[in-house]
Amino acid sequence: MSSSDEATLVNKTIDTLLEQFPPAETEAKAFWAAQFDAGLAWVDFRIGDGGLGVSPSLRETVTRRLSEADAPIWNIAANLLGIGMGAGVLAAHGTEAQRKRWLRPMFLMEEIWCQMFSEPGAGSDVASLSMSAVRDGDEWILNGQKVWTTLAHISKWGMIVTRTDPDQPKHRGLTYFIVDMEAEGVDIRPLYQITGEAEFNEVFFDDVRVNDDQRIDDVGAGWGVAMTTLMNERVAIGGRIVPRNSGTIGAAMTLWNESGPSDIATRRELARLWAEVEAMRLTTLRAAENMQAGVPGPEGSTGKLTWAALNKEVTSFSVEMLGLDGATIPEGYSLEPTSYETREVERVMSPQRSFLRARANSIEGGTSQIMRNILGERVLGLPGEPRVDKDIPWKDVPRG
Repeated sequence: MSSSDEATLVNKTIDTLLEQFPPAETEAKAFWAAQFDAGLAWVDFRIGDGGLGVSPSLRETVTRRLSEADAPIWNIAANLLGIGMGAGVLAAHGTEAQRKRWLRPMFLMEEIWCQMFSEPGAGSDVASLSMSAVRDGDEWILNGQKVWTTLAHISKWGMIVTRTDPDQPKHRGLTYFIVDMEAEGVDIRPLYQITGEAEFNEVFFDDVRVNDDQRIDDVGAGWGVAMTTLMNERVAIGGRIVPRNSGTIGAAMTLWNESGPSDIATRRELARLWAEVEAMRLTTLRAAENMQAGVPGPEGSTGKLTWAALNKEVTSFSVEMLGLDGATIPEGYSLEPTSYETREVERVMSPQRSFLRARANSIEGGTSQIMRNILGERVLGLPGEPRVDKDIPWKDVPRG
């Protein structure tokens, strides 16, 4: 099918969806069910898995047209780790039974997902993780600790990488599972951040049993599946196609129009930031159009790296415009875990809270330093950093 035929198919399918399920008259969950069944959840996925088997670049068409029709698309943000990351993992590495089991409830927001890679002793170097999984018949027994797990406290399922063979070098002894976050032995504890919320958690596993049919791909293939997850994460964070003048730059423009200083320096800075955000948006759109079906490439790292720095600039600019009012949070400050309700919509944060939250952008989903390493090695072809433990059995690698 040619690209023009694919675009025609997608647009006609959208027309039918909006005609049969008018957003103003249809509950969100019913609309998502119809959207999934029509193949408009992830258009590049297989038919029957929420897709139409077309180019992934056409996802932007779906998002744009549904947004223009005021259709409910907030599930993408509310269940970002599932819809933006877990779905791609299941599409690339999952069995047909796993895709049938998990994709539809995920898209319908019936089951929230989280992702567990980082550990206290394995942050940027994920492959050095020590979480163990030992086989016991048709089950695996998991023991260890994960940290910085976003939304673990409201999640039903978690993507996790474990150490199943300590005699192998660190990259080759890993296996990937989908874990029931409500299983016996899973202990979830909130980690409070500068905004006062606890989006993140530390998660402890004490003899947690996982069925082998919840294993993704082969035993020992966990590193490859983890890379798919991380590439999808970077696309989800830095590669989303958003409408013009949305997000924090839209908030900055609104703030300036309503009460911002009108001096030339402020106007110039706002114009510069707007131009940079728009250039990034268009670059992301072009990257999506060039992306081939399958595992995302390094494009997500480019967008994630740029967005992390730029979003900090934009939110800092907004707080500076507020003057002394920028030192307070109008909606109040309290320590509490992020609730399910606050994730149901892309709520508009105050400029002050956005400024605080943006500090995490250069850390979450891989630090900016890691993004530069990835781009240097995979895009520019520069030599990688020395890895003296690459071929040493994991159990023999010295650890602090």
